[in-house]
Amino acid sequence: MRIDILTIFPGIFESPLRESLLGRAVRAGILDVRVHDIRDFATDRHRQVDDESYGGGPGMVMKPEPIFAAVEALGRGERRLIVLSPSGRRLDQALVRELALEPWLVLICGRYEGIDERVVQGLPAEEISIGDYVLSGGELPALVVLEAVARLVPGVIGREESHERDSFGEDGLLDHPHYTRPSEFRGMRVPDVLLSGNHAEIERWRREAALEKTRRNRPDLLE
Repeated sequence: MRIDILTIFPGIFESPLRESLLGRAVRAGILDVRVHDIRDFATDRHRQVDDESYGGGPGMVMKPEPIFAAVEALGRGERRLIVLSPSGRRLDQALVRELALEPWLVLICGRYEGIDERVVQGLPAEEISIGDYVLSGGELPALVVLEAVARLVPGVIGREESHERDSFGEDGLLDHPHYTRPSEFRGMRVPDVLLSGNHAEIERWRREAALEKTRRNRPDLLE
């Protein structure tokens, strides 16, 4: 899977792309992640990528020309263009599964007050938000999308069934609670059923515990 990231702060991605699952997937060639500096596509000597907002108001807006030029320099092919924006469709596991089926994603990171609307209209691109809050830019949301999608790409996780039990899986529930050694810690014991070796009972407990956790933390998922 190929993922291109357009940003004015490419350094933000250096460490995450070297570490953990992402780093291993990149080194193994399972993921082809390319980070591009939008400033390289500005046409003036100051490498300006933003300007004042028409109609007035605080803050600056990212110009369309460098972003269009950056996307066009990627070449042609079947790709899905995404602008990371708090105004976009909220990311959930269903959307992550959808994105993981794409052969090529282009993630465009906004900054300042946002990106000129003609980027969304003209490329065209879709807007995706990672939650109902505002960050200083799209770089961290792009990393969230990248990590969430990468986990579903075959070969990135050693045991594919690891993500099948994740929260927001096919049953839509949160994941069940997990325990490890020691069996007792500061007076808190691991549920006896998990030590019983009875796999049918363990699965039944996990299902009930997942329902209870979802009911407690995210009752909206049960509606």
